Amino acid sequence: MNLAAMFVMLFLLLFLGVPIAYSIGGASILYFLLKAPVFLLAMPQRIWSGTNNFIIIAMPLFMLAGEIMNKGGLTKRLINFSMLLVKPIRGGLGEVNVVASMIFGGISGSSVADTSALGSILIPAMVEKGYPLGFSAGITVASSTMGMIIPPSVPMLMYAMASGASVGKLFLAGFVPGALVGITQFVLTYIISKKNHYHPIHERSSFRTNFKIAKDGTLAILMPLLIIVSISAGIATASESAAIAVLYALILGFFIYRELSVKHVLAALKKTAIMSSSIMIIGGFTMVFTWILAVEQVPAMIANFIISSGISTTMVFIFLDILILFVGTFLDVTPCILLLAPILLPVMKQFGMNELQFGAILIVGLAIGLVTPPVGMCLNVANKICGLSIVRIFKEALPFIICNVIVLILITFIPELSLWLPGLIK
Repeated sequence: MNLAAMFVMLFLLLFLGVPIAYSIGGASILYFLLKAPVFLLAMPQRIWSGTNNFIIIAMPLFMLAGEIMNKGGLTKRLINFSMLLVKPIRGGLGEVNVVASMIFGGISGSSVADTSALGSILIPAMVEKGYPLGFSAGITVASSTMGMIIPPSVPMLMYAMASGASVGKLFLAGFVPGALVGITQFVLTYIISKKNHYHPIHERSSFRTNFKIAKDGTLAILMPLLIIVSISAGIATASESAAIAVLYALILGFFIYRELSVKHVLAALKKTAIMSSSIMIIGGFTMVFTWILAVEQVPAMIANFIISSGISTTMVFIFLDILILFVGTFLDVTPCILLLAPILLPVMKQFGMNELQFGAILIVGLAIGLVTPPVGMCLNVANKICGLSIVRIFKEALPFIICNVIVLILITFIPELSLWLPGLIK
């Protein structure tokens, strides 16, 4: 009865538009009042334990590195580098959009940052080159989903905090799924662009120009590689590698690209503080909520119910994908991870699913939620850039989102896609 009242309160507060952190906190307080008011004394301690985690240190540092790289002239250099890569197949700005998202996603670790940074440049540029506005916005938001799949990924850090999984192995678990999303979207973009004659006439450029573009792009790509290698090889922890990434971004911005200023750094610090603090508040209240679920043995009850009902493993996995897609449509990524992981991970382990595979499934599925109405954070960012309604942008993005759904199904039923790379690390 107390548990039911807590969930009713949670959904009621969410329906009324109360921020997710306070909805979770309010529902937890109601549970304590009904169960035993004396437990309220333990609430501050539980909130503190939800934020007192070494992984939390890495999260704002990764965000800061991405912000500094973006403000330091990274975006236009990545776009030029991506154009250089697709030139041999006469690719246009559509293909550039996908390739740039794959690279930028590995730097920012955020799909919303990807949409904002690349979309503000590429959407107007694509329209100028003859691409329809709807298509330009659609491919931008769809390709940005790779931002939270390809390592380093901020949502992966949140999942590591909730599940206790290795950050390095989680990053590697997301690499192949993220690459598959990119490859399938690239092929689809090429087919559509070729059919509609979007590809530009091949133009030669000097070796000197190409060399400079390649050098600038390579310097940017080195950052995510530096992070992944240092964590996976045990050279540095997640927080240490994040600090290295910030230092690397500062060196590139100040001394190599020479477009970064103290004003830019201060703006990046302010934005990072706001974003990371909001996530930490959610994490603190969610720790209280998940502690209640553990005390009430909710994951065990769900697992026992599913096992006793005789549902096949295949159907359980299909239901998992549907549930993630449904929840991700209405809630933002961080609260979804912190709410779903403690409940569903123990259940999926009962059916033989590895925690790394579950993490990859969760992140890939929730990435789709960023480009589906009504919440769709990436849709809202694209709406601000191009002025189209989020419904129109979603319709244009749908063919590319189907690529994401196909990859989600593949990693659900082919564990090797997410476990092969982590398995190489002893």
